[in-house]
Amino acid sequence: MKTYAELLDAVTAKGGETVDAVDPATGEVIGKAAVESVAELEAAIDRAEAAQPGWAALGDEERQAYLHRAADAIKESAEALAELLSREQGKPLNGPNARFEVGGCEVWTRTAADTPLPVEVIVDDESGYAEMHYRPLGVVGAISPWNWPMMISIWQIAPSLRMGNTVVIKPAETTSLSVRALVAVMNQVLPEGVLNVVTGPGKVVGDALTKSPRISKIMFTGSTPVGKQIIEASAQNVTRLTLELGGNDAGIVLPDVDPAAIAEGLFWGAFINTGQTCAALKRLYVHDSVYDAVVEELAKFAAQVPMGVGLSEENVLGPLQNRKQFDTVDRLVEAAKASGARVVLGGDPDREAPGNFYPTTLVADIDPHNDLVVEEQFGPALPIIRYTELDEAIRLANELEYGLGSSVWTQDRAQAMAVAARLQAGTTWINSHGGLHPMVPFGGAKHSGYGREFGVEGLKAVAEPHVISGR
Repeated sequence: MKTYAELLDAVTAKGGETVDAVDPATGEVIGKAAVESVAELEAAIDRAEAAQPGWAALGDEERQAYLHRAADAIKESAEALAELLSREQGKPLNGPNARFEVGGCEVWTRTAADTPLPVEVIVDDESGYAEMHYRPLGVVGAISPWNWPMMISIWQIAPSLRMGNTVVIKPAETTSLSVRALVAVMNQVLPEGVLNVVTGPGKVVGDALTKSPRISKIMFTGSTPVGKQIIEASAQNVTRLTLELGGNDAGIVLPDVDPAAIAEGLFWGAFINTGQTCAALKRLYVHDSVYDAVVEELAKFAAQVPMGVGLSEENVLGPLQNRKQFDTVDRLVEAAKASGARVVLGGDPDREAPGNFYPTTLVADIDPHNDLVVEEQFGPALPIIRYTELDEAIRLANELEYGLGSSVWTQDRAQAMAVAARLQAGTTWINSHGGLHPMVPFGGAKHSGYGREFGVEGLKAVAEPHVISGR
């Protein structure tokens, strides 16, 4: 499956109930995605349960080898996967987008394979001996979102498989083909039943997955309201959970910055994937002394970044993935304009044009409690809030229920560390925003979820700790 045509043919539904897979840049139907039922979910769980003991029995080294073969398969089909991802999700091929995402799938798979997790000796002295082992949980249920459908799926799949679990994954309804394609490529080399995909509506298939007593762990990336529903649905079975939920990340710019030097970093922190990233910079607090200069430099940089159809090689920003998200961004920006906020760039979408394109938008001189600031816009619109006292900026950054990421922008590292220590977030970046590393744990605070992914902590999160103790 090394060509786009071969890959699309492999994942397009040939019969049964289907839904159109639509290119959000053009409105073109690119294929048919299967709408599966609870019965088909149960059959997938059957396959995963049957395969799990044998997969676990292979041992760590053999599972690592399988994951490297899966990474090789992803690499071999990388261009076809990127084209399908671009057509279905909308993100351009170039920039930190489709090719970048597929490359990330390969890297995160290899890292999950290679991260060491030896037996931990806890006590070894005259009082006794104890060591910690990590055992498979069983079947992991994964629910992936539409913004980074392939890479976030890998974040769920690769560590789960490494630790001896099998997986049943349900992708978002609007990016089903992308995840089916990724799974199909990996299943060219993985044993039968180890990795399974079921596509269908979240309120039917997703709900049944989270309520199943045969699922040992749920991994979910998505909105906070849906995360709360999953907590309730899984409670009866005491299902283990990793929840990476909504974010409304704050960045704080201190007065000593060089506005021109930080403009590019601020832009990509906010507008990577056209703003459709949980840990994107979504509200920016800038000190009064550099406010106008930061706004000017950021607008200057943003105006030069091309947006358009993802298959055109020059573009690095694309459409919003679905019309519902377009409408959310449009509503919030219009409300900000009506309140008297100043639109520095963008804010004027062509609502009649094909595709879900919303222009890169910067909104300045906005009240810190405007809806565009306090709601997660999840799109290419950044509110920029002026502050005079650092304590005020930190208070505003912390007062929302979200706590996924945050950032501090300054030339003074000691000051940056001091401010970071006061921010309520799972991650605080210094002079950047949103960058992830496969060995650095990632997850949220407050209503942005709980549990950690990546690295050693990510492997432990999909395993059962088992202490063996004695003398």
